[in-house]
Amino acid sequence: MPKVTIYNISGDQVGEIELSDDVFGIEINENAMYEVVKNQLANKRQGTQSTKTRAEVRGGGRKPWRQKGTGRARVGSSRSPLWIGGGVSFAPKPRDYSYRLPKKIRKLAMKSALTSKVNNDEIIVLDGLNISAPRTKEMVNILNNLNADKKALIVMDEKNDAVIKSARNIPGVKTTSVNTLNVYDILKYDKFIITKDAVQKVEEVYA
Repeated sequence: MPKVTIYNISGDQVGEIELSDDVFGIEINENAMYEVVKNQLANKRQGTQSTKTRAEVRGGGRKPWRQKGTGRARVGSSRSPLWIGGGVSFAPKPRDYSYRLPKKIRKLAMKSALTSKVNNDEIIVLDGLNISAPRTKEMVNILNNLNADKKALIVMDEKNDAVIKSARNIPGVKTTSVNTLNVYDILKYDKFIITKDAVQKVEEVYA
């Protein structure tokens, strides 16, 4: 079982925690992580792009010149895709890009992403993250104490409005809870800050 140091919000070591091998110590499957990230980005796409085909562009009803005898190429409409102001060939239309992946692949990718944070020493376990009132300055100080002042993902066992409001104005910092944790966010941020209670919850869900 991988062992990780537990810190308090002052950046002091207050103990150690043994992480589950089934969640934080598996063999990393890069292909599963790739497929899940690709799936998440595809599901985020709005799919609202739309351009007009030659049938939808206004005008072009009259034949520009007669078929034969002019020496020029034959043409039937000034709204041909070859002309300026014409329609678009194979025009993109609104569509749904979302699709689903098997649950086993999603679970494997999540455990692989969590393991990668442990292997790269990018995980920081906190004994707790209690902020009495929303204060951005206090959160900045906490991140500085933990040497996580760049890109950091803060994971809590449940929603905490004080923590969310304290972190939302800090560039490169995002807060989330265990039930909304995803592979893309884990891989995107340099530091993975998680409370001890959230670790237990993650192990319950993914073990």
